[in-house]
Amino acid sequence: MFQKIKLVECPRDAMQGLHDFIPTELKAEYINLLLQVGFHTMDFGSFVSPKAIPQLRDTEEVLGKLDLSNTKSKLLAIVANLRGVEDAVKHKAITYLGFPFSISETFQLRNTNSSINQSLNTVEEMLNLCDKNNKTAVVYLSMGFGNPYGDEWNVEIIEKWADELVKRGVKILSLADTTGVSTPEKIELILPALIKKFDQIEMGIHLHSTPYTRLEKIEAAYNAGCKRFDSALKGFGGCPMASDDLTGNMATEDLISFLQSKGENLNLNMEKWNEAMVLSSRVFSGN
Repeated sequence: MFQKIKLVECPRDAMQGLHDFIPTELKAEYINLLLQVGFHTMDFGSFVSPKAIPQLRDTEEVLGKLDLSNTKSKLLAIVANLRGVEDAVKHKAITYLGFPFSISETFQLRNTNSSINQSLNTVEEMLNLCDKNNKTAVVYLSMGFGNPYGDEWNVEIIEKWADELVKRGVKILSLADTTGVSTPEKIELILPALIKKFDQIEMGIHLHSTPYTRLEKIEAAYNAGCKRFDSALKGFGGCPMASDDLTGNMATEDLISFLQSKGENLNLNMEKWNEAMVLSSRVFSGN
């Protein structure tokens, strides 16, 4: 059903765990450049407590500085509770609201200060508000490849929660490797089964990785039939709520190179991409 490759660039995820605050003007300059590259979606910011993620306390200001007049990219913002949803849906420029739904009870409490069942209620309310405000929900199956807390994890648990979310009306799910514990073997075990079982749902993947294991994970996801990939330029970022040692994102340049080697026509402006690569040294310097 979903044949075209969709690339989701994630400057939000790249920035969120950095200690030194990136000036709002520089954030906007960087994202504006990325918007000209031609990605399907730009995961640009989040409407969460500034105490939890101080780096993104200026998301609303950044949004006001984005030039959306010459881009095909759609904006995605992360939310973690109903207040965040209510704040995000007010903005016409935002198309997607992303919610991290962890299948690890420990991490759901740590990440969103709510239980899995409470988060299921939040998803229901988010879907309702998305419908009323012409937005689309993207739900991440966080800790989808295991967790460091000793919480039970298996394929059946993943499928159970995916089923619960789909029943409630979620149309886009993204299997998220929050701490970088995915392997090609796990990806090959889990992803094809989910894609087959939920064939009317857009199924994506949000992997974290060390540089040494990126390509094998990308290849496993591609071979599994994945058409939606999250990544970040140079592999910056990771989840600051998961552990003290950040495991980076998939590097977009690795993903682009792999997909091009497979003959995929990504229709990207590589000149703007190269400009963004150069600017990134200013954005992420000192962090």
